[in-house]
This record gives sequence, C-alpha cells and structure tokens, in this order.
Amino acid sequence: MALRGTALSPPPVWFMRQAGRYLPEYRALRARAGGFMDLCLDPRKAAEATLQPIRRYAMDGAILFADILIVPYGLGVDVGFREGEGPALPPLHPGERLPDFAPDVFARRTAPVMETVRTVAAALPASTTLIGFAGAPWTVATYMVEGGSSREFSATKRWAYGAPDSFQVLIDRLVEATVAYLCAQVVAGAEAVQLFDSWAGVLPEEAFRRWSVAPARAIVAALKARHPGVPVIGFPRGAGAGIAEYAAATGVDAISLDTSVPLAWARHAMSELVLQGNLDPQWLVVGGDGLDAEVARIRDAMRGRPFVFNLGHGIVPETPPENVARAIAVLRRGNG
Repeated sequence: MALRGTALSPPPVWFMRQAGRYLPEYRALRARAGGFMDLCLDPRKAAEATLQPIRRYAMDGAILFADILIVPYGLGVDVGFREGEGPALPPLHPGERLPDFAPDVFARRTAPVMETVRTVAAALPASTTLIGFAGAPWTVATYMVEGGSSREFSATKRWAYGAPDSFQVLIDRLVEATVAYLCAQVVAGAEAVQLFDSWAGVLPEEAFRRWSVAPARAIVAALKARHPGVPVIGFPRGAGAGIAEYAAATGVDAISLDTSVPLAWARHAMSELVLQGNLDPQWLVVGGDGLDAEVARIRDAMRGRPFVFNLGHGIVPETPPENVARAIAVLRRGNG
C-alpha cells in the first residue's frame, strides 16, 4: 500500500472531490436529496455518492462523501448551504461564547456520517482504500468566524492576530472535536484519513506555524496514539515552501501537494514521506493530448518512490467525466 511507504507502478489513484457535480449520476442523486447538508447527513445517499466514482472508474481510493463543516455542525452550529453561494453559518465574534464540545452530543450529531462510513466499508472491494477526512482547525475556524467563504479572511485574521489567546481556545476546541470525529471514522471503517487545511496558504510564516502546523501536530499525535496503524495525509494547500516544515513537524505519513509545488523539489525536500498529487484540475476540463502528457509527466517524476496520484485540489463541476477516465487510463498504461 502506497500510504504505508511502498512504491507501486502504476501508482494508486484517487481524486479530491471525485464524487460531485461533474457526474450525471451525482446530479440525479443530489436532486432527490434536497439540501446539501441533507445529502451529507443521509447515510444511504452519502454512501451512494461515495461509491459512484468507484463504480465508474475503479479508483484505488474512495473518499468519504461529507463536508468539512460537519465538525461545527457536530458542535451545534447552524450550518447551511445556499445554492450557488456556498456555506452559511452565523458569524462567530470575539467575546461570544464558543460552541461547546460535549462528546455525547457531538457523537450523536455526527452519527449519520459514521453510518455512511460503515455502509461504504461494507460495499467497497477489498482492493479499494476507504479514506476519511476532516477540515483542519484553521480552515474550519475561518468559515465559523467569517460566516461562510471568504477571500481576505479579514475577521478571522483580526481575531487571531489581535486576541490570540481567545482564538487559541477556539482552535483547541476544534482540535478536540476533530480528533473525536476522525477517530470515530476509523472505528467505523476508514483505513486512512486526510486533513484538509484549504486556507493554510493565507497565513504568514509565524501564524502558519501556530494556526496550521501546531493544530495538525496535535491531531496527528492523538490519532497515532489511538490508531497507530492508520496513515494520515496532510494537505496544507498554498503553503509554498512551508509545506516541508508542515510535513516534518506534524508527523503526517503523507503530504498532498497543490499545483504550485514543484515535484522535483518536493521529492528532495520531503524524501521520507509519501507524496500525493498534483495534477491541475483544469487539465481534466481541457483533456486531449495535453492531459495525457501532464499525467505521464507527474507519474514519471514520481516513479520509484511511494506516491499516490491525485489532483492539486478538487475536481471542478465542468469536468467532462470521460476526461477523468482518460487520465486514469493514461496513468495505468504507464506500468513498468
């Protein structure tokens, strides 16, 4: 298994957001489900969404269909999604009472996700790895403080920079909840987990160390103490050269590379870790000979070392499904 340090040829493949709006079968499922959170919290439908790309493409990894905002939902936050706009939460302000982490309540509210994990684990072929995930505390905190998506993250940064002690309380609470959430996924059947820090790249160096690296280190340590055999993938998107420090300091088993990370540099700078990535999702939109060449370039650059072929971020909705099949076929033709 590549995530345990074995170099395989061809490398295993899965794609971030491989279950999603680019698939007609997913769009039909979503139309029946109602709201997005309704879909995430319906174990039967969420399991079906997880399995759809496995049936279509025979991916080597199945990523749990859920959302990074399940953790604040588990903490009792009112999480919603507006069609065409994204997530909407009541903005959290400094000085307000923070959501409590009550283990029993959290477990009850997130129980549908664990039922999804169990359903998928029972349905997957033995050769396909079930990957659980959670959002990293910094990224989840940005949604909670901004009240949704943001470009500048102004409110979150003002809190973190201006009142770091109280912001630390929020981060610590999210660390505790994230550990509980990921451990429950493992108990339910997840064989590996990925920690998505989608907005790590907006932090300057020292803030990155405090709000991205340190929480990830705490989560990985707790996971390793309880489930030492489960690989952990870190994804500090946009971290630049800081990704090497993140990899070394957090204790992750694998590091997922965004599209900006040079593969030759990553191979040298993180020689002890499994690498994952980093095809630009737009190549799956463009397709053609250019897609073939880029898939082959990445595959060949990582030949001979533990590697998981993936994207630099998630599949975009306008992706033609046939281009996903083409990329996987090119990857697998490179055996030997």
